[in-house]
Amino acid sequence: MRKRMLAIVSGRVQNVGYRAFVLRYARALGLSGTVRNLPSGQVEVVAEGDEKSLEQLLALLKQGPPAARVDHVSVRWEDASGTESGFHIAW
Repeated sequence: MRKRMLAIVSGRVQNVGYRAFVLRYARALGLSGTVRNLPSGQVEVVAEGDEKSLEQLLALLKQGPPAARVDHVSVRWEDASGTESGFHIAW
C-alpha cells in the first residue's frame, strides 16, 4: 500500500548538503516526491511510496549527512495522492 509522508526537518539542515542527501536516498528507495528549503531554515520533504521505504527514508532524515545537525523531524502521514512522479529538489 502506498503512503505519503510530509516531514519538516529542523536543525542545521541548510547549506550542508541535506537536500542532495535526501534526493540520493529517496531515489535509491524508489520514492517519488520533493525536498526543498523553507524560509524558516527548515527542510520540507514530501515523499510517496511503500511504507517500508518511507520508514527507511524517515530514519535517514533523522540522521542527515555528516555536516548536518538534525534537532527535530515532524511527520504527517497521508494516503498517497499519486500525483508525484520521480523525486527531485523543488526550488
